[in-house]
Amino acid sequence: MSDLPQTNQTDTSDEPGREAHLDYVQDVRDAVWDRDTRWLARLLGRLHPADAADLLEQLSGDDFAACVDLLGGQLPTSIIIELRDEYREEAVEVLPDDAVAAVLGQLDSDDVTTILEDLEEERRERILEELAPEDRASLEQGFAYEEETAGRLMQREYFAAPEFWTVGHTIDHAREHADDLPAEFFEVYVIDPAHKLKGQVPLATLLRTPRDVNLSDIMEEVESDIRVEMDQEEAAYQFQKYSLASAPVTDDNGRLIGMLTVDDVVDVIQEENTEDLLALSGVNAADGSDTVLDSVKSRAPWLAVNLVTAFIASAIIAIFEGVLDQVVQLAILMPVVAALGGNAGSQGLAVAVRAIAEREMEGDAGRRAILRETLTGLANGVIFAIGVGIIAFVWFRSPELSLTISIAMFATFIWAGFSGIVVPLTLKRAGADPAVASSVFVLTLTDIMAFFSFLGLATLILV
Repeated sequence: MSDLPQTNQTDTSDEPGREAHLDYVQDVRDAVWDRDTRWLARLLGRLHPADAADLLEQLSGDDFAACVDLLGGQLPTSIIIELRDEYREEAVEVLPDDAVAAVLGQLDSDDVTTILEDLEEERRERILEELAPEDRASLEQGFAYEEETAGRLMQREYFAAPEFWTVGHTIDHAREHADDLPAEFFEVYVIDPAHKLKGQVPLATLLRTPRDVNLSDIMEEVESDIRVEMDQEEAAYQFQKYSLASAPVTDDNGRLIGMLTVDDVVDVIQEENTEDLLALSGVNAADGSDTVLDSVKSRAPWLAVNLVTAFIASAIIAIFEGVLDQVVQLAILMPVVAALGGNAGSQGLAVAVRAIAEREMEGDAGRRAILRETLTGLANGVIFAIGVGIIAFVWFRSPELSLTISIAMFATFIWAGFSGIVVPLTLKRAGADPAVASSVFVLTLTDIMAFFSFLGLATLILV
């Protein structure tokens, strides 16, 4: 078996270093089947938790489950949290109840909520019943909030102090009650006697200020305004907008009840971006652990929707069956108009969905975007109408056919630019997710315009 990699949990090696850790996949597999618990524990303990999680995720499902079962309580909690959702769920399912309870005792409250979400309700209740009543009540608080809200995402450990405390008093209190503080925090939140948030003092400011200065004299205004019921995507947007490392979470009365940290928000941003990207392609999920059945279930509904829209476009073509019989060249050129128009619409749609996600389409910005994309479609329409017209003329030596496809291409590009921005905006205002529903509508509308304009003009000009 290979020597253990010489690294530690604060290692900041570059990508090749992380790839080198994956060279131990076969060694880990051998150690699992040899039941070499000591070697496995030493290896995973020397790797950064994220690298260790990557390593374990390279194992087959059976090998991964066997590894978790073999290590049991020796599997570091930090690695469990770094595992992707489906692997973390598998690990928690394999671990015995006492090991899961031990894991919960080592985590911040936000990570505890993540683990509890992975458990079936019956098992969750069984594990929680073994805990002290106050610990159980604390752990269950996270489930009082809706999924994908700031309340579900936040951690309930934070450092708050009254505004009349001095810097020295605050620092001394932190040292005396270090075990009650969150594992990582970046600000001291200043509160009034009603526990309402008044401001914050960055740790850098606290450490640079003389001990006898009151917190009220150095506190800063809190830039964010994250309420417990706020959607996690909106909270993530505030982190991005204000470049935050952490942010307080308040209830409807302005009382401080928790905080969000950037590590959790980064995960939210990545998840939301991935969801939007997949939704634009009509895919609900994509993961290496998905079975064929999972993939079929997530994709077949959207393919069914596309089947319906394809027949709608075919119905438009059927209206002009007569002109297609008379001018066969139309059938050759028809896909060109639809393909270029569809691509133009997809480009505008991608820009629109991203801008909506980044809150760049509010008010006048939305109207400017519609005008910009329409003019962009007009400019591209002119360019490609001339280009396609020339190609059609050289190919078929027909000025009428060249004129027909040129005008149709011009009209399709303008429509594609317009619909690519208007459709997602309309769906957003209607309360639908523009990333999920827009592509079907945009592509269908563009195809209808392409076929109708091209064949309709051909009916007027060529027949």
